[in-house]
Amino acid sequence: MNPVFAPPQAIYIHVPFCAHRCGYCDFTLVAGKDHLIDNYLRALEMELSRVEDSPEISTLFFGGGTPTHLPPADLKRLMEIVLSKYRLAAGCEFSVEANPAGLSEEKIAILADAGVNRVSLGIQSFDAEILSLLERDHRQEEIDQALQWLRRRIDNIALDLIFAVPGQSLALWESTLETAVAHHPQHLSTYGLTFEKGTAFWTRREKSQLTPASSELEREMYALALDKLPAAGYEHYEISNFAQPGFRCRHNEVYWTGQSYDAFGPGAARYLDGRRSINHRSVTTWLKRTLAGESPIGETEMLTPEDRARESIALGLRRRAGIDLAEFHVQTGYNLLDLAGDAVDSLTAQGWLERDERTIRLTHEGLFFADQVAGEFL
Repeated sequence: MNPVFAPPQAIYIHVPFCAHRCGYCDFTLVAGKDHLIDNYLRALEMELSRVEDSPEISTLFFGGGTPTHLPPADLKRLMEIVLSKYRLAAGCEFSVEANPAGLSEEKIAILADAGVNRVSLGIQSFDAEILSLLERDHRQEEIDQALQWLRRRIDNIALDLIFAVPGQSLALWESTLETAVAHHPQHLSTYGLTFEKGTAFWTRREKSQLTPASSELEREMYALALDKLPAAGYEHYEISNFAQPGFRCRHNEVYWTGQSYDAFGPGAARYLDGRRSINHRSVTTWLKRTLAGESPIGETEMLTPEDRARESIALGLRRRAGIDLAEFHVQTGYNLLDLAGDAVDSLTAQGWLERDERTIRLTHEGLFFADQVAGEFL
């Protein structure tokens, strides 16, 4: 069966609560509004009521926001609500995003007892000045404590890092990578800082209160990660992601390989039967509509077969393995070179793509221009 039309094996749950909103964050969340947690849990249970017959799933991902911001009793209730609707397949990857601040042994026990076997820790940096600039509410001591607690119950730990932060030097980024590797996480993600419209960082940049890192420095920082992390035993399997053997994020690979997935909560996006739909990003709008028994969906788009095929190229090229041309034809019904041969030829001539008889993939140089490459196929 075409994976686009197969029953979803991957489920995403959006938990929109945080202690505060960091200046660079444009995710769907509310800060300082914990009084909404009970209504959120009731609404989530109502939205999940459309799930029937306890389907078996292979990956389950709780993101946010900060799922572990919920008080222990609410965190336990969240787990119970979702797990009452799904059966976890043997070997299911069950991930939860967490921040070091606010994490406790009690909360980790609740996660582990529910079956969580992967925690993604949003540390971003180990440096106090960088953490302060990013408006993070933790410091290295809390990172160390969180990792110590987690390792007692969870075998798969992922760390998120941010580079190209104003004032961050190449040497400081190198130190961050070395410290991260020294903690021996199973997975590392590295993201260049972006200034998204509507965020506090965007406003501060417009007022010349923040100066972004130069494109040259950002490139050097990414190149450093490309060198150091594989040398430390991490497989570079996607543009921003590195994993020890056997520890790729299987949930995210569902997105990159064009498979179907379902999602619940404010701002959650799903891809079912070739149709993409997104819940209202406003937490209060999602709450009101869901609790009133109305659809929480804010946007819907039915992709044409060609749209799906082109999106599969853009997403598939994010993976270092690239795109298998024969598999692409089976999945989409299109010959990739017939569909987008001119773009492939042009990008290959630029040195950003490479191909052989079986595959097409980004070159090392193409990694630095991945967004432009993807845009050529959409």
